[in-house]
Amino acid sequence: MELIAAAALGKFIGAGLGGIGSGMAAIGVGNVAGNFLAGALRNPSAAAGQTATLFIGIAFAEALGIFSFLVALLLMFAV
Repeated sequence: MELIAAAALGKFIGAGLGGIGSGMAAIGVGNVAGNFLAGALRNPSAAAGQTATLFIGIAFAEALGIFSFLVALLLMFAV
């Protein structure tokens, strides 16, 4: 195997692993929303006070997915 072909193969493997990170972010958002819903169903009066925390948690989880997606794109097209 040539050195150039091995480097291209490594680039695409790294991009694929970065893509897996985007999928894991979706699982993280589901966990945040599911746990909020479970807590809101247990104590509906406290749910209104936790809505801001819900959105902050979703934003952090989604930001990690976006960063992972950008790393995958950089590996595929810039390196």
